[in-house]
Amino acid sequence: MDPLILSIVVGVVAALIGVVATIIVQKSVGRSQAKTIVEEARQEAEVLKQKKLLEAREEELQIKAEAEKQANSRLAKVQQSEARIKQRELQLNQQQGDIARRRNEIDATKANLDAQAVVLESQKAELDKLTRTAQDTLEHISGLSAEEAKSKLVESLKDEAKTAAASYINDIMDEAKLTANKEAKRIVVQSIQRVATETAIENSVTVFHIDSDEIKGRIIGREGRNIRALEAATGIEIIVDDTPEAIVLSGFDPVRREIARLALHQLVADGRIHPARIEEVVAKVRKQIEEEIVETGKRTAIDLGIHGLHPDLIRMVGKMKYRSSYGQNLLQHSRETANLCAIMASELGLNPKKARRAGLLHDIGKVPDEEPELPHALLGMKLAEKYKEKPEICNAIGAHHDEIEQTTLLAPIVQVCDAISGARPGARREIVEAYIKRLNDLEQLALSYPGVIKTYAIQAGRELRVIVGADKIDDVETEKLSSEIAKRIQDEMTYPGQVKITVIRETRSVSFAK
Repeated sequence: MDPLILSIVVGVVAALIGVVATIIVQKSVGRSQAKTIVEEARQEAEVLKQKKLLEAREEELQIKAEAEKQANSRLAKVQQSEARIKQRELQLNQQQGDIARRRNEIDATKANLDAQAVVLESQKAELDKLTRTAQDTLEHISGLSAEEAKSKLVESLKDEAKTAAASYINDIMDEAKLTANKEAKRIVVQSIQRVATETAIENSVTVFHIDSDEIKGRIIGREGRNIRALEAATGIEIIVDDTPEAIVLSGFDPVRREIARLALHQLVADGRIHPARIEEVVAKVRKQIEEEIVETGKRTAIDLGIHGLHPDLIRMVGKMKYRSSYGQNLLQHSRETANLCAIMASELGLNPKKARRAGLLHDIGKVPDEEPELPHALLGMKLAEKYKEKPEICNAIGAHHDEIEQTTLLAPIVQVCDAISGARPGARREIVEAYIKRLNDLEQLALSYPGVIKTYAIQAGRELRVIVGADKIDDVETEKLSSEIAKRIQDEMTYPGQVKITVIRETRSVSFAK
């Protein structure tokens, strides 16, 4: 409340108190005393009035001081805020100046870029015009369109990449062959150099030569009884045809063919040919052949230094003399494999006697007395187990065609030596039709490549000569062509040994003097 109003209120209250007091005094005491009381009341009211006025003024001063203090504080805060606002305003003004300056720089740069873009557009248009002109000129000169030239360039790059890749692959293969297989080649070459045996060629037909065609009638006999008796006794088909001075003995069992040949030879030499004599001579020759088989087996075992073979195994080794595989005599093949195994085992620090024994017996499954439906390697292993051969020998026999797992070091040696003996040039002979077909397939495969003029399969199909046109293939492409033909032959064809591919490119100039 305002001190002035408060003092007025206090004065009014004091006056009222004085009036009331006067009335009361006048009623209770006399008029004389009333004046005294009124005067005292007036004085007290005046004192009270003055006191209240002083208090009101003090309070008013205090309130003013407090208000001034608050006002000063607020003024200081306002001044601080104004100072901050001014500082912020200065910063904003400075930033606006920087922004304006940067905007001017950007505008200048943009104007410069626009000018450069205009120049570049004009230059690009001129360059495009020159490019089109040059392209038209090149197309006119080369006679090729841009797309054709691009495709030719792509093909050229492809051929170059293929050539480089083929050369790189050949280098890697040559390096691998020289390093990884160096020791293996040394052992194989030593084995082949130290062992060389003849190859006996046998097949399912034996030709028996006679002095004259008159003997054919005596062999046939009256109404064919002699030839029927001979066929029944030997189990061999005897073919008497118009072939001069020759009779053909046909059969898959080489032992029976040999019995028939010897029996026929003795009958012709003796001159007595009739059914009883035929049966007698065949029985005698069969006994001689059986004795010769056993003797051949014993002699082979002695020659190879193999001891302790079961008599039945010796007999099977002897029977190999009359058995052939792809035209290769089985006994000669087994002897050759045995010697190769011994040499290779010696080179590798293994037991050569065991290796020779396993090499000799590895194909006994081809000459059993019975004919069970088993692969010859597994059948040979069972026969070896039956006749108490050692486990490593049995495993080498059974695993030489990968039909069971190889558990000893003898097994890979027998496998390798068997392949060396069978793949040696001239060791085996194919059927004529299959042989001719394989040669034709080799030549046709090489002829399917562009640029090839002629092909020749030589050396029994172990080398393929490919003649290419000098104007169609360059020297680099010839190397790539030989690699591609070799890979395709390896993937698509089946053949013994290996096939050498020789690509020949030459330039010939022919003139005539008239």
